Amino acid sequence: MALTKEQIAQRIAKEVKDGYYVNLGIGIPTLVANFVRDDISVEFQSENGILGMGPFPYEGEEDPDLINAGKQTITALPGASFFDSAMSFGMIRGQHVDLTILGAMEVSQNGDIANWKIPGKMVKGMGGAMDLVASAENIIVAMMHTNREGESKLLKECSLPLTGVNCVKKIVTNLAVLEIKDGKFHLLERAPEVSIEEIQQATEGDLIINGEIAEMKF
Repeated sequence: MALTKEQIAQRIAKEVKDGYYVNLGIGIPTLVANFVRDDISVEFQSENGILGMGPFPYEGEEDPDLINAGKQTITALPGASFFDSAMSFGMIRGQHVDLTILGAMEVSQNGDIANWKIPGKMVKGMGGAMDLVASAENIIVAMMHTNREGESKLLKECSLPLTGVNCVKKIVTNLAVLEIKDGKFHLLERAPEVSIEEIQQATEGDLIINGEIAEMKF
């Protein structure tokens, strides 16, 4: 059974460790803050200028002046701080962020990522993604394994304009958890009731399968 976007975020939340400073990109990554364990301390950073971002607010409790980089209303945890974009990107470029979680349109088996532009379609700009992938040491991508036509988004080479080169370490899709190592996708976990054959068929890039592949735990 393929995961929902919320379940992808829930699985990625298991990668967040106590004391981490974490940047959440637009889309599925913004959901991760809702699933982090209560017994650890994590600081979520949004590149529009907040450190200490909390979960999404309940309906009726939104503050229209408090938004993330995707212009969604958010909450701020006690002790949160607000600053301008120059300070925010100083944190990112200075490698003060422990983990970056991004969405993607395509990822290659070499760890290249394309997540900002589809040629011929209107785009508002690349946002902070290029700074994030150029500066981050630990990048996890949250994405769907295939596009709406059923074509793989995990490729030998990206076809869309690149955001970054050789930078992605791990991917969590609606079908699997994969690690990029030695220029190949390595299957670590599979979604509940999803077979290895289904993952193979949905992966255009080289897929390495070693031993028995466990189902994801949440």
